[in-house]
Parts: sequence; C-alpha cells; structure tokens
Amino acid sequence: MGKKSSPRIPLEIDGIQANFCKNPVCDNYGVPASTQAQPRGPGAASRTRDNYRLSRGSRKPVTQLVCLCCNEVFPIKSNIGISEESSRIGQYLEPGDEPSCPNDLCANHGVGISAGKIAYQSFGKTKSGSQRYRCKRCGQSFSVGKSTTGHKQPHKNKLIFKLLMNKSPLKRICEVADVRMETVYGKIDFLHRQCLAFAADRERKLLNGKPIHRIYASADRQEYVVNWSRREDKRNVKLTAIGSADNLTGYVFQMNLNYAPFLDTDEIEADALALGDQSMQPAFRRYAHVWLNVDYEQNLIKPVSRKTAVTGLNGSIEDAYQVAVGRDDVESSERIASTRRLPSRGVQIHSEYTMYGHFFHLQKLFGGAEKVRFFLDQDSGIRAACLSAFQSEVANRSCDAFYVRTNKDLTVDEKRRALSDSRREFKASQAVNPGLSENDVKLLLIKQRMATMTEIGKWKDRWLLHPFPSMSEPEKAICYLTDLGDYDADHLAWLYNKASMHGIDRFFMQVRRRLSLLERPISTASSARRTWYGYSPYNPAVIVKLLDIFRVFYNYCLVGEDGQTPAMRIGLAKGKTDMEKIIYFQTIKDY
Repeated sequence: MGKKSSPRIPLEIDGIQANFCKNPVCDNYGVPASTQAQPRGPGAASRTRDNYRLSRGSRKPVTQLVCLCCNEVFPIKSNIGISEESSRIGQYLEPGDEPSCPNDLCANHGVGISAGKIAYQSFGKTKSGSQRYRCKRCGQSFSVGKSTTGHKQPHKNKLIFKLLMNKSPLKRICEVADVRMETVYGKIDFLHRQCLAFAADRERKLLNGKPIHRIYASADRQEYVVNWSRREDKRNVKLTAIGSADNLTGYVFQMNLNYAPFLDTDEIEADALALGDQSMQPAFRRYAHVWLNVDYEQNLIKPVSRKTAVTGLNGSIEDAYQVAVGRDDVESSERIASTRRLPSRGVQIHSEYTMYGHFFHLQKLFGGAEKVRFFLDQDSGIRAACLSAFQSEVANRSCDAFYVRTNKDLTVDEKRRALSDSRREFKASQAVNPGLSENDVKLLLIKQRMATMTEIGKWKDRWLLHPFPSMSEPEKAICYLTDLGDYDADHLAWLYNKASMHGIDRFFMQVRRRLSLLERPISTASSARRTWYGYSPYNPAVIVKLLDIFRVFYNYCLVGEDGQTPAMRIGLAKGKTDMEKIIYFQTIKDY
C-alpha cells in the first residue's frame, strides 16, 4: 500500500479554517487554500487549481502560503491549535454539571434540580445551612452545598478580596487578615471560581446574542514576568496577555494569558514525541500551539542591537514593520532569550495562537452587535487573528479594523505642548469657518489630514496623524486596515476620530496599579545577567487567576465618574455589584 499523503494545509476543525489571504481587498480574502495537492509540471496551467502556492521560510521550518492574487505571504496555522485555544478561553461559559438524584438507577439521575417540583421537593437544610432535596421518584434525599461549604473562615473572604484588589502584597494580606499564606492561596482559588461563575452567568447574554448597537473595541497586549524559584536555574518566565475592552462602556471582554495551567507539560512532551511532532511542519503538529522544550531551545536568539536610533512616531511605526518583515513567521512576535525559560508547571502557548483564540471567542460574544470597530495595536499577529475570526463580518461590512499607534515616550511638558498646538489649530480653523459647528470643524480637520496621509512600511499602509491629541494619547497615528472604498469621506473621518486605545489602556493601567504581583517590576540584577523581579509571582497560574478576578471586579464593582460600572453601561448589570454577590454567587438557585 502506498503511503497516505498529508493534506496540503491543515484541515478545517470545528468550523475554523484560518489559512486564507488576510488582505481584505484581495479576492482571496476568506477563500482558504485547497487541502489537495495542486497540479504541477507540463499542462498544469490548463488544469483547475487554487490561487495559492506553498513557500518555505528562509531561516526556520515555517511553511507559508503565497497569495497569487495580491502576492501576500502568510504562515500556515494549525486549526486544531486555534480551536483548542478558543475552547480554553471560553470554557468558563460552559454550564457545569447540575446536582441531581444520586441514585444512578433512578430516572431522575441526571435530571438537574432546576427541573423543580416536577422532580424534587425541598427537604430542609443541613446543619451547615446547605439545601436538602428529596427525589420524588425514588425518595432519596441529598444536599447541595453553598459556595462557601467547607470554608473555615468564610467571614474573611470579602476582606481578602478587597485587599487583593487594592495592591496589598500577599504577606501583608496574611498580616491584616490574620491568616496563613496557604489560606490566601486557597481564597484566591475560591474567588477565581466564583468570579468566573458570576461572569459566565452575565456574559452568556452576550453569547446568546444580546443586542448591542455599536462596539468600539481596543485590543493590545501586556507582558508579565514570573520569577525564578531555584538558584540552580535563574531564568525567568515571560508571558503575554491579550486584552480587549469597549471604548464606549469600558467593559473588558477578555484578558487572556498565553499559559494553560491545567495541561501537564510532561504528558504533552511525551505525547508529542510519540506522535513525531518534531518531524512535521509546525502547523501540522498535534501540539502546534504549545511551546515544547526543543522548540524553545531552537528559537533562542541573541539580543538585537539597532544600527540607528528610532525617532518620532513614524519612525517607530516603520521600525515595527521592519521587525515583522524580518521574522520568518510574520505573526509571531515572541523573542526567546537565553535568560528565559518555559514554566515548570502548566504549558506556555505560542502567543499568536492565544491571539487567534481570543478573537475567535470575541466573534462568538459579539453576535448581537450591529457594528463592531476594532482599534488594534500595531502587531501583525493581532491583525491576522482579528481579520481571520471576523472575516465574514468584514466582508458584510458589519466590522472594521484599524491600527492605532501612540507615542508613549513624550514628557508631560511635550504632551501639554501637543494639546496646546491642537487647540490653537482648532481655533484658527473655527475663525476661518465661522458658520461651522465644533463637530463640523473636527470633521474638516480630519479630512484635511486624510488628504495628506503617509505610506509607511513594506505594505505601504496609509497612516493618518490624528489632529486631536489627549494627555493619555498625545501623539497618535491610525491606519485603516479594512478600507474597501465604500465609505464616504465624512463617515470615514468620524471613524478615524473614534480611533483610540483608551479602553484597554485604562484597564492595563489599573492592573499595574491595583495588583501587587503584576505591577511594573522592580528588578534586581543577579549573577550571569539574570534578573529577579521584586514583586513578580513565582507561579504563572496565579497570574491567570488574578487577571480573571480583576476583570470581574473592574467590570462590575468599579464605578466611574458617571456613577456607573462598565457592566452597567453595556447592559449586563443594573447597578454596582457588591463584592458579596460575587463571593456568594450560586449557579443553582433554590426553587
């Protein structure tokens, strides 16, 4: 028997096929390459074939596709890896097993107590206060515990929740709450479960198509460092989280770290070896999305020294393009240095797969949105993930995407000067056009900038310098990624005017300010150029939990100047949520 041939590109998995041209103006956008080998040799031109050809990377074994319509080159990705990341990210939304009659011979076994009085009757409570039920079919009784069942000091839950959300180091929490460190970690686990259950109960409304008129979502990444814990190996773990927030309401939809705490690294390493993953092209591996030890070692790089200093906002934009072009996988921005290592527990995920999973999850959450506008950090991986997950929405014009790049290196005086110059330009335009309203003058100035946009980078993307800076975004440039030429100048000008990263930037700032373990690191150099970070955690799983907990606290408990929380503004809460409602949230309500 002949050897079974492999597909040309990875097969579609769970409705996901990301291997198509990511250029929105190309005829191949959203049209996947064929999984079948294409005709070659004499007469091939006369036979039916797709508009792609395979290409190999120049430095690493990354297989790429070349679009024959627009000459765009992009790496092939594992649909299994994307699907598994999307599932991991959305797992909290899956309903848990509902308590039912414990008698496996009873017809009510597996029939949840939410069936109500047809199947069960209330039967008092236990000494600990748990609700008891009696099955109406077999008469067996059973109890359903509260969220705090088994807790020795449940009265300290709220205090520890508050301390965690207000930058108290873990040792100080032990002192203030008079508990041991093991208790604090146990409380973090408990609060994490409760926050996810609470968020799932509310966010299933988004999953079920809650109507939303407009979403203006900003998306960016934030990095975290995990300290070394053994003197024999003084390397740090560096992880990246991608977050998305609505600029209008401030609601943070997701904050996903490229780390899976519940996967066993030894089991995956052994399985990958047995499957022969290392002999396959990356996108065809079973664990393409997981950093394996051999991959990590093969991807070690030396620090890159710049020949020329990058100056100005346009210079930093150009530099970002050059760095991306210099990578064999244009979508992968992870740089593996000799001072870094993989986590000893759980597994680190390739950051581009976490980005894909993030946007495919958002695509499910945004099903009820009439229009979605994405404002993305200038990163080719974020762009590819967004334009893949929302391909059908971009095609039907219910979704648009923009790059937004800001100059964050200006001093306070330079920021104030930029604001002053902007006000002066605005007043001068008002004087020349006395019959125009303020909004009309804004529109006029943006359209003037639209007429003088600058082409930057290999792809000659056109960037607009925004005429209205703020202290948080004192110098800002915007690139329209999904320009199909179907918007009039006024419509496009208002979209440029709304382009901002402030939704996710504010959340990132609050993460640094409110979570002691995740604040900007105070580093202390050690021998062999290793670095120990004063406040950073030792276990990356704690980062996942704290980010999930803080996202819920930020969305439902923190009130803005308008007296509302982000959840209230987006319609997922009627008022500020008391911490106790989250702490004692019950998935199963008494009937």
